[in-house]
Amino acid sequence: MSNGVLGDDALDRLQRDTFGYFLVETNPRNGLVPDSTREGAPSSIAAVGFALAAYVVGAERGFITRADAIARVLATLRFFWESPQGDDRDATGYQGFFYHFLDMQTGRRTWDSELSTIDTTFLLAGALAAATYFDRETTDEREISKLADALYRRVDWRWAQNGGLAVTHGWKPERGFLRFRWEGYSEAILLYVLGLGSPTHALPAGSYPAWTRTYRWKEVYGHEFLYAGPLFIHQLSHVWIDFRGIRDDYMRERGIDYYENSRRATFVQQQYAIRNPKKFEGYGECCWGITASDGPGPATRRIDGVVRRFYDYRARSIPYGPDDGTVAPWAAVASLPFAPEIVLPTIRHFHEAHPKMLSTYGLLCSFNQTFRDGSRSGQGWHSQGYYGIEQGPIVLMIENYRSGFLWSLMKRCPYLVTGLRRAGFADGWLSPTTA
Repeated sequence: MSNGVLGDDALDRLQRDTFGYFLVETNPRNGLVPDSTREGAPSSIAAVGFALAAYVVGAERGFITRADAIARVLATLRFFWESPQGDDRDATGYQGFFYHFLDMQTGRRTWDSELSTIDTTFLLAGALAAATYFDRETTDEREISKLADALYRRVDWRWAQNGGLAVTHGWKPERGFLRFRWEGYSEAILLYVLGLGSPTHALPAGSYPAWTRTYRWKEVYGHEFLYAGPLFIHQLSHVWIDFRGIRDDYMRERGIDYYENSRRATFVQQQYAIRNPKKFEGYGECCWGITASDGPGPATRRIDGVVRRFYDYRARSIPYGPDDGTVAPWAAVASLPFAPEIVLPTIRHFHEAHPKMLSTYGLLCSFNQTFRDGSRSGQGWHSQGYYGIEQGPIVLMIENYRSGFLWSLMKRCPYLVTGLRRAGFADGWLSPTTA
């Protein structure tokens, strides 16, 4: 395939280099993946989930041998199955869920983090992807299937509802359930699908329509779509689920599917950058990607007579903000399956106009041309590292664009398919004649 904008070799190199994060940074003893390349960073369980799926893609692409991928997956699943579950403050998990951040060596809870329902969801999705792929009748591959199945069945989704219909964001041993629930369109569509698909502690059928009733449909820059401001919301569930042609009741009423919705959200991102209402440096047709990312703050500076407030790690959003001029290249890359005609020129722009963004593991996480060090050189701020939850979508969405491989793989996962059907999805590849 030649896209006429970015050579296949460049896309292959970006995918391979990004995959290197999981090869090098992972603790091979327990499979834990650091949240970032910052010194002393704990493991992010979501990053572990992306790593598990990335090993599958890496084995399929030849970035890693099948045997090495199996060894990594087994080390990871064995750790999570054998790690302590309980209400102790330094356990690894509870009720089948796991704490958001774990110590890279001991695997115990760190940073006083929450028992995270959404991050556990990504971990489980990676485990199920690995189990679906490694399905040969060998001792190791049978063990992968057994462990992934056991981890998924152990999760008590109903407990996480805390007496309501919508699922809570999480729980802490010090004070119980967090006050927020998964309401309003978000990456939690995957959470509800996996929760509904459980054969042991499934969410009740009413949880899904209770969630979709909190959606907001908007028109922005001439595009009508199910609104969410940060771009990652329109991407992360799509890493695992091919939404093309399948629709729930909400989307059926509006005549589109979630794939088309994400395509529209991608074009809205580009339009925001072209219009550039806050006049940030660098924004334009081929420079966009506003999402959760690292940034140059916290800081406040007067630049060209305008007082600007800059953030550190923040879920940036358009068109209402927060926005401080920070662009996250990974966010553009992760929209590749939705709108390659605008994403490919954008990736090429990042390579050519921002060579400082290219480093060991592909594109660094973010940059900000408005934030200057006082030299007026125009170079702005560039991040110095990587985040696992950003590396994963690059590897996996490049693959979904190139071959649809992970999407096709997950269509074979019975729990995912059951969850989609229970949520009311139908048509397309879920139709009886194509399922």
